[in-house]
Amino acid sequence: MKKLLLSATLLLAAAVSQAQDFKYQTPPKAIQDLLLAPPTPRLSLSSDGRVLALLPVQDFPTVAELAQPELRLAGLRFNPRTNGPSRVSYAVGIKLKKLPGGPEIDVKGLPAQAHISSPTWSPDNTQLAFALTTPGTGTDGRVELWVLDVATATARRLLAAPLNDAFGTSFEWVSDSKTLLARTVPAGRGPAPAADAAPTGPTVQESGGGKKSGARTYQDLLKNPADERLFDYYATSQLVKVNLVDGSAQPMGQPGVIQTASPSPNGQYVLLRTRHRPYSYLLPISSFPQRIDVLDLASGSLVQPVADLPLADNVPTNFDAVPAGPRGHSWRTDVPATLYYAEAQDGGDPKVKVDVRDKLYTLPAPFAGPAQELAALPLRFAGLSWANDKLALAEGYRWADRHQTTWQLNPGAPSAPLTVLFDGSEQDTYHNPGTPYERRNALGKYVLLTGGPTGQSIYLVGEGASPEGDRPFVDELDLATHKTTRWWRSEAPAYEIPVAILDASGKHRQLLTRRESLTQAPNYYLRDASKKAAPAAVTHYPNPYAAFGGSFQKQVLHYKRADGVDLTADLYLPQNYKKTDGPLPTLMEAYPVEFKDKSNAGQVSGSPYTFTRLSWASPVFWVTQGYAVLANASIPIVGEGSKEPNDTYIDQLVSSAKAAIDEGARLGVVDPARVGVMGHSYGAFMTANLLSHSNLFKAGIARSGAYNRTLTPFGFQGEERTFWQAPEVYNAMSPFNFADKIKTPILLIHGEADNNSGTFPIQTERYYAALKGQGATARYVVLPAEAHGYAARENLLHMLWEMDSWLNKYVKAPVPAPAN
Repeated sequence: MKKLLLSATLLLAAAVSQAQDFKYQTPPKAIQDLLLAPPTPRLSLSSDGRVLALLPVQDFPTVAELAQPELRLAGLRFNPRTNGPSRVSYAVGIKLKKLPGGPEIDVKGLPAQAHISSPTWSPDNTQLAFALTTPGTGTDGRVELWVLDVATATARRLLAAPLNDAFGTSFEWVSDSKTLLARTVPAGRGPAPAADAAPTGPTVQESGGGKKSGARTYQDLLKNPADERLFDYYATSQLVKVNLVDGSAQPMGQPGVIQTASPSPNGQYVLLRTRHRPYSYLLPISSFPQRIDVLDLASGSLVQPVADLPLADNVPTNFDAVPAGPRGHSWRTDVPATLYYAEAQDGGDPKVKVDVRDKLYTLPAPFAGPAQELAALPLRFAGLSWANDKLALAEGYRWADRHQTTWQLNPGAPSAPLTVLFDGSEQDTYHNPGTPYERRNALGKYVLLTGGPTGQSIYLVGEGASPEGDRPFVDELDLATHKTTRWWRSEAPAYEIPVAILDASGKHRQLLTRRESLTQAPNYYLRDASKKAAPAAVTHYPNPYAAFGGSFQKQVLHYKRADGVDLTADLYLPQNYKKTDGPLPTLMEAYPVEFKDKSNAGQVSGSPYTFTRLSWASPVFWVTQGYAVLANASIPIVGEGSKEPNDTYIDQLVSSAKAAIDEGARLGVVDPARVGVMGHSYGAFMTANLLSHSNLFKAGIARSGAYNRTLTPFGFQGEERTFWQAPEVYNAMSPFNFADKIKTPILLIHGEADNNSGTFPIQTERYYAALKGQGATARYVVLPAEAHGYAARENLLHMLWEMDSWLNKYVKAPVPAPAN
């Protein structure tokens, strides 16, 4: 009898844990309707501010479309049928609208089912170039270069040869607005190389000599010589100069793995960045050897080789580590033809103590040198904005304490001392002065917008973080006096952000803004910042959820953690909910963030006045099912001074989650006995840790996470220490190590083709196996063809069904816990 009972038990266990041949399911209609609401068109503004291109967006692709052929090589993903990116959210049409009040004009000449990407205005704003992808069914797919004439609202194919769009945008305007540089598939390249019928030998890698070359965990790397041949075949392109009038194409130089080709502001030269062998099996293309050359744009001949940089395989794993040697070669945007670049003075290692961390150099035509030193920075170089020969702004950064500085430079006097313009913590959002505003000049290059009575003012655009929430603003900063004048600031009960400064020269301070409120969908407006008058609407997009009755109650909660850190969360409640209805089953969603200062960690982010536009990843869908939702619950992980945030990750994580639930319970809207938690990516990692180390939740949903930090041993998220430097942190933060502690049901979801660094699908596969082995209640769902972010309609609907079923079973009407 005992043997019979044992056999029956084993058979039942096998039936429960076996794989299931499952068909796609759909969630309740209210959730479906919200997910499939029409997307809002994108917008592209001409640099003179006179014309808008309105770009209707592709709806969710089908899983069949998502499952098109895809090659994953050197950190890139592309479709071999088209030689273009394999995962693009396309525009499906174009309309033009002249500002301020012109009608929307349909563009003629487009194919019936257009797949449009990379819209780019010509410097004179008379043309709009874009890529148009024809998916094809075999080898006949292609990416083409098209151009739209604004005056006639007519589009046409410009170039007969297909683009090589494996790197993304594969064309750029020259300053004359009559010429484009494009990277095309080489003529007559023949069929793709076939895979080896049988291995010709093992794949071998070797290290030694004391050389440290640790690398973070990357996806889609080259694995063998066959991969290298495929990569060369699909990544090799021919640079051509395209005539706008007749579409003729003049080849420039030889085919190569050309990553970028950028014309100089005066249109006489081309800065060419080409990757070359030896390749790496541990690093993506961004670390491959690269050659920097300058070509003559008229003839295509080589003017000057600038640099030949080796494989960057010995860069420290710190976040502000960089390769030794010159890096980041680019055009100075305010003069005819001058290169600039940075070079580390610490060997690229931020742990080396030096007074000068980076130096900046300029190299004018004809680029033969010697380069001229522009500035010596005490922090790692993070960016340059050019205005003229008397003004440029340089940014520097230090990861260890999240410090950032902006300096004012005088390019005409490179020996002049640096002037600190802004200085402080990158995480101190309340005191963020804003971002200096840039716009394209007549040559099509971005430069700082300057103005004011003396011409010495710049303009700052910021989110305006404050204790009352974000209030975006536009400021004018006089660089002579350092006096700031506020032009405009968003006012409650709306949330309005500046999109462009259209006029800063006269009395009318004209802005293009995007405005929304709790009940009004985002739309674009023209606003005179010098007047109190209401803005004039440019677009009139309706509430996409109006037809479904999809509105919610929303408020921002403010509360404290046990250690005194201020926290916030967005609380959503069903439309007709009243407090007398009593506490609700609740879904909490969060994403932890590391901080170096408690005061910065407690700063409010977001706005109470934003319109709730639901992405596929949102938790707010479940308001329609009678849940309260705590979205964007802040979970700061703080480590001040010499302490690192993750040293006390678990304690801070659990304390933050408990504070959110307690606040919702205090308000009488959250039932603390019926709370589920969900997260995506690092939020999934958070979810598994919360279930491992607390009993706050009835169920968890973890999507596309990493659960064993020893599989990402050279750092992860905000942790830059390696496993060997902090093994106790890696072990304590790995939910995999605590699979035997989870007594709460957990739903694990992962995209089959995850492309994110560190979140390989095997992370979830092995974690599920560990949970199953420990008898935990777990479900593992693999979404076909999905990357780290999900896209296909069938997969998204099924994901929402899985989540809804799990929440209903274990949170809304929780299954009684088994008796001990």
